[in-house]
Amino acid sequence: MKLFESLLDKISPLSPSYFIAARRRLESQIRPAGSLGYLEELVERLVAIQETSTPAVDKKSVYVFAADHGVAEEGVSLYPREVTAQMVYSFLGGSATINVLARHAGAEVRVIDMGVDHTFSYQRGLVRKKVAYGTANFCHGPAMTSSELELALRAGVEISEEAKADGIQLVGTGDMGIGNTTSSSAVIAALTGKPVSDVTGRGTGIDAEIWERKVRVIETALEKNASYLTDPLRVLQAVGGFEIAGIAGLIVGCAAERIPVVIDGLIASAAALAALELHPSILDYVFFGHRSYERGQDAVLKRYGARPVLDLDLRLGEGTGACLAMGVLEGAVKVFNEVATFAEAQVANKRVAEAALRAGD
Repeated sequence: MKLFESLLDKISPLSPSYFIAARRRLESQIRPAGSLGYLEELVERLVAIQETSTPAVDKKSVYVFAADHGVAEEGVSLYPREVTAQMVYSFLGGSATINVLARHAGAEVRVIDMGVDHTFSYQRGLVRKKVAYGTANFCHGPAMTSSELELALRAGVEISEEAKADGIQLVGTGDMGIGNTTSSSAVIAALTGKPVSDVTGRGTGIDAEIWERKVRVIETALEKNASYLTDPLRVLQAVGGFEIAGIAGLIVGCAAERIPVVIDGLIASAAALAALELHPSILDYVFFGHRSYERGQDAVLKRYGARPVLDLDLRLGEGTGACLAMGVLEGAVKVFNEVATFAEAQVANKRVAEAALRAGD
């Protein structure tokens, strides 16, 4: 795909010189060196991504990609397909969990209709990128055509370009789609080679009987689409979802634009896995916001030795974990920029002393 080839060519590893400069400042601040642990590693990477001595993440946006899945007809979720559209309306109305946590993080929520089985009228905050009214049931063949895959990937790239144009300094990923944990687990199993049962969780809270059905459905899909499982993009075409492909496109595009991306849970991690399999240097630009309760994400984290920012047993999706992690990253940036170094503190003390002497005169 020519679009991705040009973007991948733009992605390069982060420069060690910025890590060294960031470490130098952190070690000279008025506290024991290394005393903020992983927080310091996070801000070092932000400095290197933005290539600046004064990193900033003031302008944040969470993109919630929504789509329906044909595989939902196999009974792999507790909820019907109609819930996807209902939740999109909740996001747009500002009443969902993602809205609350985004407001807390100071982030804007934008909902991307990638393939919801519903026609939305104009809504503020809704971005129309609909590829189709849901994917095909991948138990019978590929989830999408090659042209549909390209449209979904391109939509994600276009969102990254818009984020760059809007001056967004930190991007968060979100998702919504009944059946999307099934698709995500299928993508992860296909790309890591892990047994399906090892990467398939309970999703919406399904019982043991439905979980066993979910595992069988994924195994059937991987067997049916075996000829497609040859590279990351064809895996997305075979067993992915429009929102998963969209998030993958967003991640690749943001890496090319040097915008840090906070990955939410299982669904976004499946998308990140596909992107990382295309270009391992993308790992420099992504932050895994949290360790999901959904077991499949662990396979992605372990494959790349990635450490999540938080570990709170979250499994909601929507971008909720990404929003919480954004707050941590912003705290790291504030510490980096605002805590004085020993040299700066001595200058300040000298000025205070001189002012006191003048006052005494």
